[in-house]
Amino acid sequence: MQDILKKLYMVALERKSEPSEKSYTRYLYDKGLDKILKKVGEECAETIIAAKNGDNQETVLEICDLIYHLMVLMVEQDIRLEDVTGELEKRSQKTGNLKTIRDTDKNT
Repeated sequence: MQDILKKLYMVALERKSEPSEKSYTRYLYDKGLDKILKKVGEECAETIIAAKNGDNQETVLEICDLIYHLMVLMVEQDIRLEDVTGELEKRSQKTGNLKTIRDTDKNT
């Protein structure tokens, strides 16, 4: 899985460095951070809706869209894929780290 994420990240990185590229990714970079953040938010909401509707096929598609837009955001913010995968690796080593649930969180 990490290989496909790396490929996707590299495409996003290449599109940013090639201003003559006529692609959707390049369009997002040209529009700037606000547009990228808007798309991340939209894809997040669409993922939630698809999951809530119980449509696994649509949920997979929306998760892919969300991951793609997160990669674009990472490149825009100069966040390396290795930084994210390294943090995920650290977190995977943790056990018994359940956060205390507050009364206000009981319904979610």
